[in-house]
Amino acid sequence: MGQIIDESLRFQLQTRLNELMLEHRDLDAAITQLDTQPSAQAMLDQLALKRMKKRKLLLKDQIAQLQRQLDPDIRA
Repeated sequence: MGQIIDESLRFQLQTRLNELMLEHRDLDAAITQLDTQPSAQAMLDQLALKRMKKRKLLLKDQIAQLQRQLDPDIRA
């Protein structure tokens, strides 16, 4: 999979990667805060927490895919 990407595509991929990493980091902070604070709306918070964790996993997969595109494992 040793394809070479041009600089404009590399820039677009890197920009998207940075956006995803920021969203992942923000979700991680929100999950931590929601998970540690007692709440009167426990059921709603649990649903929100579950959705955020799913989104975080999706972001992690997208980040890994973009990282592979930006730095493919070239075997000699």
